Amino acid sequence: MILEFVLWLLATIVVGTVTAMVGKKYGVEYLIGMFAASIVIANIVVNKIIQIGPFTATAGLVVYSVTFLLTDTISEFWGKKQATKAIWVGFLALVMLVFVAQMSIMLPGASFWQGQEAFENVLGNTWRICIASFVAYLISQKHDIWAYHFWRKKTKGRHLWFRNNASTWVSQVIDTSIFAVIAFWGIAPVWDMIWGVVILKIGVAVIDTPFLYFIKWYYEKTGKRWRGGKAKMGDVPVM
Repeated sequence: MILEFVLWLLATIVVGTVTAMVGKKYGVEYLIGMFAASIVIANIVVNKIIQIGPFTATAGLVVYSVTFLLTDTISEFWGKKQATKAIWVGFLALVMLVFVAQMSIMLPGASFWQGQEAFENVLGNTWRICIASFVAYLISQKHDIWAYHFWRKKTKGRHLWFRNNASTWVSQVIDTSIFAVIAFWGIAPVWDMIWGVVILKIGVAVIDTPFLYFIKWYYEKTGKRWRGGKAKMGDVPVM
């Protein structure tokens, strides 16, 4: 299972990287769209619990963790305003998913349809889990953007690897802790769940760092034309 997990992780990061490359030519909207799609996908597959070596996690772990690569890319090359926009688009997509899923469950099925129980098992998150997802998402993602720009300013634009990991590691701890406490306090061993998932998410952040450097290299190699003339970090590249 560990090999399959690593291959799955790399494939997902590659998709995020390709999206960033496409966004370089056609605009930040491609990254924002993939970010929102990743949030929705992660919350659909979250109900499956998987075993990765000694760790237990949800199937949404990899997809959700890669969203931090996307927001860090947006923050680095398009600025804080666009990264914040991505968070709110993702939040609205998450709200839409929860609303549509709950309404679909409530609607009566056709007399010949036998899939109600399976449908509810996949999409029927409890409201406690939904609230946990909303709160953890907003706080952790907003912290990630704030921390990324905080460390970018402190390091004067140097040490990309540091701000990428420093912002993501803490944000992942925040996300996992808030979600687990709200969703599972009193019904599951919360702290046992938190430490294992945090270790896995930190591992994902370390692995995606070279991909962020590749994205930066690609952006610089393909050249930049910037609105307003002189290139400035955080401005919007237009091709």
